[in-house]
Amino acid sequence: MQNNIIDKQLVEEKLLQAGIRDMDDASIRDIVKAVNLLEKAGNEKFIRMEMGVPGLPPARIGTEAEIEALKTGVAQYYPMLEGNQLLSEEASRFIKNFMDVNVKPEHIVPTVGAMQASYVTFMALTECREDRDTVLFIDPGFSVQKTQMEVIGKPYETFDIYSFRGEKLRAKLEEYLKKGNICAIVYSNPNNPAWICLTEEELQTIGELATRYDVIIVEDLAYFAMDFRKDLSKPGEPPYQPSVAHYTDNFILMISSSKLFSYAGQRLGLLGISDSLYHKKFNHLKTRYGAEELGYTIIYKLIYTQTSGTSHSPQFAVTAILKAANEGQLDILEDAREYGIRAQLIKKLFIEAGFHIVYDKDGAEEIADGFYFTIGYPGMTGGQLAKELLYYGIASLPLKKCGSQKEGLRACVSQIGRNKIDILEKRLALFKKDHA
Repeated sequence: MQNNIIDKQLVEEKLLQAGIRDMDDASIRDIVKAVNLLEKAGNEKFIRMEMGVPGLPPARIGTEAEIEALKTGVAQYYPMLEGNQLLSEEASRFIKNFMDVNVKPEHIVPTVGAMQASYVTFMALTECREDRDTVLFIDPGFSVQKTQMEVIGKPYETFDIYSFRGEKLRAKLEEYLKKGNICAIVYSNPNNPAWICLTEEELQTIGELATRYDVIIVEDLAYFAMDFRKDLSKPGEPPYQPSVAHYTDNFILMISSSKLFSYAGQRLGLLGISDSLYHKKFNHLKTRYGAEELGYTIIYKLIYTQTSGTSHSPQFAVTAILKAANEGQLDILEDAREYGIRAQLIKKLFIEAGFHIVYDKDGAEEIADGFYFTIGYPGMTGGQLAKELLYYGIASLPLKKCGSQKEGLRACVSQIGRNKIDILEKRLALFKKDHA
């Protein structure tokens, strides 16, 4: 390497200081820590692609509603566990308007981010039946959800969907479901980290098998409607956000306000439990938590004992945002489309520098340009490539940590504004010179 801009020895020193001995084993936060240390020790700011931080201002209608709520004194009172009724009503309308799915308001509850939504869901679903305590993750996926399973001490299985798209997915899922120990299947759509989007055929397959084997699908919609290949922004008009909820009643939806509305800092997510599942009773839930109804257990046993609800003011913020979206006064994708534009520009630079897109197709269709994409480089593992790019002032996340069986990296475009794309281009040109 003759053109690297970050001293190799400094990289080694800061990786060890951050507790990283192998980049493939490093968590997102480990890499964030290491890059922060490198920036502090040197004069170069990194191109930050390692963490999915919103790169756009928060929805103004939300911040204004939150400020107004605080002025009226809501901070004085404890929030209700089931959340603000107006929020639940607007959330129910939102799910109908943008997904064409019916979930009653009383079956939608705010959580402290989608992270809490998945945590309480896993705690409940793994205890519904004594002989079914295992969660199946369709990978690649959000690595912290597996950490949550480890924290609650429950087993999980995973497989990489790369080689099992389309009709191949059915046989692969049944391979696990026939064992009889799977309580839930989890995936994100659009996907973090690969940005693949499950096709209608694949969602129908998952839904049919969920009903046949009586397992619950946990659909992570952190990047709601952000498949920019089609316009999903018109309330009450197709096309809608694709969902397994069109093919089974065994579903739980997790909707985040972090990326679509850039409201990550206030930690508010929505947990929607299907109308048929909410009141479903499980004997083992009663044994474990003292309540047999799934919805009641999640809200009045798990959310109650963890956080006693979700902060008042963010609920007012998201209520205002959803209301404006439901009434057509807010285009939910107007700002978020910027991520697709950035991805298109940034992908081109990596490909010109000799990289390839790892997860590149949804069926026969080219993958969308969005919040994330995946890259690989000939002859390098994901961990090697992630470390190599640090020498050129570029931070990323190895795919191995996301459950992928493919070698490569997750690249997030959110923190790369248009003013940084020229910098990235120059750094990739240096990388190309050294690796031609």
